[in-house]
Amino acid sequence: MKETWSFLDTFEPNFRPLVVIELAKGTKKETIEWFTKRIVDKKANGGAQLLIKPLVTENGDETIYLIGASHLRLLLGAETVGLVKECNDNSMRSFTYSSRKTFKDFADDNHNFLTMSECQYIIKHELENLRARDEKMIPGYPQAKLYPGKSIVRRLLTNGILVQIFPLHDREELKKLRHTWYGRVKIGYQPLDEIRSYFGETIALYFGFLEYFTFALIPMAVIGIPYYVFAWEDYDKYVMFATFNLLWSTVILEVWKRICAVMTYRWGTLLMKRQFEEPRPGFHGALGINPVTGREEPVYSSIKRQLRIYLVSVPFVCLCLYFSLYVMMIYFDLEQWALDYHEENKSTFSSLMLYVPSIIYAVVIEIMNRIYRYAAEFLTSWENHRLESSYQNHLILKVLVFNFLNCFASLFYIAFVLFDMKLLRQSLATLLITSQILNQFAESLLPYWLQKRHVKKMKKHTHSLKTETDLSLVEQVNLEKEMGTYFGTFDDYLELFLQFGYVSLFSCVYPLAAVFAVLNNVTEIYSDALKMCRVYKRPFAEPTANIGVWQHLLLAIKFVMAFVIPDKPREIQIKLAKLEFESLEALKQQQMKLAAESLKE
Repeated sequence: MKETWSFLDTFEPNFRPLVVIELAKGTKKETIEWFTKRIVDKKANGGAQLLIKPLVTENGDETIYLIGASHLRLLLGAETVGLVKECNDNSMRSFTYSSRKTFKDFADDNHNFLTMSECQYIIKHELENLRARDEKMIPGYPQAKLYPGKSIVRRLLTNGILVQIFPLHDREELKKLRHTWYGRVKIGYQPLDEIRSYFGETIALYFGFLEYFTFALIPMAVIGIPYYVFAWEDYDKYVMFATFNLLWSTVILEVWKRICAVMTYRWGTLLMKRQFEEPRPGFHGALGINPVTGREEPVYSSIKRQLRIYLVSVPFVCLCLYFSLYVMMIYFDLEQWALDYHEENKSTFSSLMLYVPSIIYAVVIEIMNRIYRYAAEFLTSWENHRLESSYQNHLILKVLVFNFLNCFASLFYIAFVLFDMKLLRQSLATLLITSQILNQFAESLLPYWLQKRHVKKMKKHTHSLKTETDLSLVEQVNLEKEMGTYFGTFDDYLELFLQFGYVSLFSCVYPLAAVFAVLNNVTEIYSDALKMCRVYKRPFAEPTANIGVWQHLLLAIKFVMAFVIPDKPREIQIKLAKLEFESLEALKQQQMKLAAESLKE
């Protein structure tokens, strides 16, 4: 007999907490009862059919809840989200409950068939797809309006009723991962399979790409050192180095695609079907029927979305780009002021002042990039994209256009308008090094220091509590709920993309760019591993088959390189033009001489 959702109940003898939900203090009792009922209610009644248990605090408040699920519920959930697992014949197929016996390592009593991160991903999927049916508002909060199809979790979050949702760490597994990942300094590959098993494919792919890109930079760094020492003003060698850059960037991206395909096939995400992707939690609209799947879901006019994009988002992005160029011209004014000051004073202090405008500009660029990022997120969310992939692509496009112009416009201006190679080297070195220092401090060092301070306070506070609840679990939840939230690999990929741009576009002028990139990435691997394990809450796993739109975007830089790199060096162009001019002049002289001789005759 085929198993269906109606056969499941909410009883599980060995409750395993997987996900934590924190409600705001003072949340009304009727709201809690309604929300928890929707979580445990059957799928047929619009519920998530999960398990829930309150975590009682020292003052008796029930604002933190632990979410779990029965083994059968998780298996049926794995079929719903389309997880791909390895079969007994070594092939990879989408998991179905009816054919569960054909999958490798499956047994009815084996609760480790699904990894903890996969179980948490299933629970997240079910919670995000809790949608309003007949409710007009959140019970107890008349101002929190609901309509059929609206995401309940999204509405609770936007109204401050639901503070956060996050997956719990497995402390024993995390300890093992930390030891093999960054616990000791060693030369070797990262444990990508273990990272994938614990954090999911998206994060494992990021660390895989970071490691691969770092190794790929080594040839550029090795070649760059002698170029830096011996070939400063040789324009022929500049073009040779730039041509090598073009070949290098093409090869490493093609090789990465092959490596990525091998990894994601082994992990099962290469075969995951995404054509029937569920609507993202932030998507809103009138409740309708999906013509493909026949499921009930929100519907929103694509014409309205296009109007929002082209009448609001595009003009806003253009305005921000204009402002970025305006700031760039202020930077050049500061450069001229510093140069004039140095010409007048000729001192050690005035020599140092030559670097001040570039440092200030680098800091301003980082600030502008971060402010713009918040605005881009708001606009993209307001555009109301149905799919998470569509939302991410539009967000990446907005952020990337601004960041690319903001970071590279001044370098292109110096290279192709001012033709000042000395200033180009100085600006590139300052921008690259300053941005790397700021990113390392803002993304890893500062959060780690703040987290260490908070952990000490929380441990003292937690050990002073007297409660019958498992103290280790109380301590774990209280520590983790105060950790920072990891917002995904967006910023990490953006940093690598800009670094790729600096190296591939301008390392022919400043060959040490690849050297600094390698040094930065080696420390980045360890600092990012540290922040994933010690600084931030455990992020929900997200299945993915590749690094997404970032890989087409990296190819775009390659085409930019092919366009901006001249076929002939400027020095050779001048010499050829001079020869052509002299040839024309000689021809004129010869014609004039022949004409004069003919007149004499």
